[in-house]
Amino acid sequence: MTLHDMAFYDMSSEAVMESLPLTEPVMLILLSLADQPRHGYSILKDIEQMSDRRVVLSTGTLYGALRRLLDDEWIERMEEEESSRGRQAYRLTRRGRSQLQLEVGRMKHLTRLANLRIAAKEA
Repeated sequence: MTLHDMAFYDMSSEAVMESLPLTEPVMLILLSLADQPRHGYSILKDIEQMSDRRVVLSTGTLYGALRRLLDDEWIERMEEEESSRGRQAYRLTRRGRSQLQLEVGRMKHLTRLANLRIAAKEA
């Protein structure tokens, strides 16, 4: 059982923190795949749009991250039905969606905590 398998099955705070926090590029890739499967170019363009062009990934960075996400079974490949070129599309797996939800929860908690601390300091 790998570290990521342990984090998937063991939802204790120690196990969860082994796989979090996600880097911003990985977070954006997972978010791009959250609503629909996409091929590489579509992921790149979606990330640029989501980040208002603040994050522009190179193809090398994207495909390196996709390889790691495939290895960790957070995403999976699928054939695009309408593609004559046999392009590979990617979609989130159950494990990937779970990790994305955990990261969003972690970020929400940090945001709430930060807002409380900042508001207390201003009072």
